Amino acid sequence: MKLCTYSHPGTGAMRPGALTSDGAMIVDFGNVFADMLAVIKGGDEAMAAARGLLDNAEMRVPLVDATLHAPVPVPEQIRDSMLFEKHVQQAMERIAIMRKPLLGPLLVKAGMIKVAPTWYQMPIYYKSNRFSVIGTGQDVVWPRYSQVMDFELEFGFFLGKGGKNIKAADARRHIFGLTIFNDFSARDAQSAEMQSMLGPCKGKDFDTGNAMGPFLVTMDEIGDPYALRMQARVNGETWCDSNSSTIHHTFEALLERVSADETLHAGEFFGSGTVGDGCGLEHGRFLKDGDVVELEVEKIGVLRNRVTRQK
Repeated sequence: MKLCTYSHPGTGAMRPGALTSDGAMIVDFGNVFADMLAVIKGGDEAMAAARGLLDNAEMRVPLVDATLHAPVPVPEQIRDSMLFEKHVQQAMERIAIMRKPLLGPLLVKAGMIKVAPTWYQMPIYYKSNRFSVIGTGQDVVWPRYSQVMDFELEFGFFLGKGGKNIKAADARRHIFGLTIFNDFSARDAQSAEMQSMLGPCKGKDFDTGNAMGPFLVTMDEIGDPYALRMQARVNGETWCDSNSSTIHHTFEALLERVSADETLHAGEFFGSGTVGDGCGLEHGRFLKDGDVVELEVEKIGVLRNRVTRQK
């Protein structure tokens, strides 16, 4: 199923729902489920009820008349990762060039900028602000303290079943479904704070900085999560055309790492980190006021957001 959280003049507040198979209508779940977290946390019984509603619910809203919000407006937790080697390598090279315009290119050409061995040994992640989530069509408000704004082409999963010390071999059954994630980044703030050996902080944590959507697609509809075309466009220009098959650390490996002696809970979100070529930093280009960023991931849809400076 393609699940969503939506609003409509006829329904008022945000309500959970699902897209019909033809993509034309949203079937309303609001009379049975309080929100999307209730669907996720309800397990097999909730999914059976949701499928019944998809077939039989009388309340249906045309997609074109609805406003889509983030599938889960306030996740239980957000952890974002760095699972794509190409992104890590290229980001490091570009940072070296930006910080040392004369020496940096020589170091890159000589192959002296290398990903740390630790990155290959374990999936790396950090925790983000779960209260700053927005959906497709919503504006990203550029923080006043930043002059360099960037996007990041990611996808990620919501946990459908909690656990502790989850083994990679068993991890897939804990994953509820996938959505697109745009981890907007204030690159100048991020660069400054991470030189202190801690972070990221304000480089990531600002209102409207975490965009998700347009749908949360259950794993039975996704199939293989590591065979999805991933694209990024800025004002219609393609900046990235890649594939989730380029992932180095899998979601299953990430869950094993994160859950080591730590209890995880249904409704938590885990981001993949940026796919190779999937951000402006890797291209030496950044966003401008009014730019529209579209992230498209096969089988999930298009996440579209405009970046706006505060007046």
